Amino acid sequence: MFREYILLEAAGMFAAGRDNASVARELRVGVRSVQRWRRSWTERGDTGLRSRGPVSRPKLDEHLLAALEEELARGPAAHGWPDQTWTLARIRTLIGRRFHKTMTLSGISQMLRRHGWSHQVPARRAVERNEAAVAGWVKDMWPRVEPPRRRSTPASSSRTKPGSR
Repeated sequence: MFREYILLEAAGMFAAGRDNASVARELRVGVRSVQRWRRSWTERGDTGLRSRGPVSRPKLDEHLLAALEEELARGPAAHGWPDQTWTLARIRTLIGRRFHKTMTLSGISQMLRRHGWSHQVPARRAVERNEAAVAGWVKDMWPRVEPPRRRSTPASSSRTKPGSR
């Protein structure tokens, strides 16, 4: 059912003239899958994208996913972890504790990506960092430190140096 919904969304985008890359980006799927879907849609229309058999249900339905998002918004510290970093392993533990379901790390990652979540990389910056001093150094010192770029010059098609002939 969920997969069929995605496929019908893709069919609407195909009809609107969208390219494969933008459809894949918006639906958060691979470009190869979109290419395969477009081929089926071109050959058989919307019926080519209908499900051909039973589709496995997502482990967390929309109601449980909304509850998970509320739990994630509370932060890891509210669930007993010492810092404010959500990892896939911690999310898996939270899903197990809260919903009594087991999921693989890759399954959790795919589910979160499908629903608009992205991984975050914390900015590791020193507490003593002075942004004004850094900006001044980049503006004043970096042009003097950086070596000049090599300008392109016409090259010889000979493998040997022109002066050695």
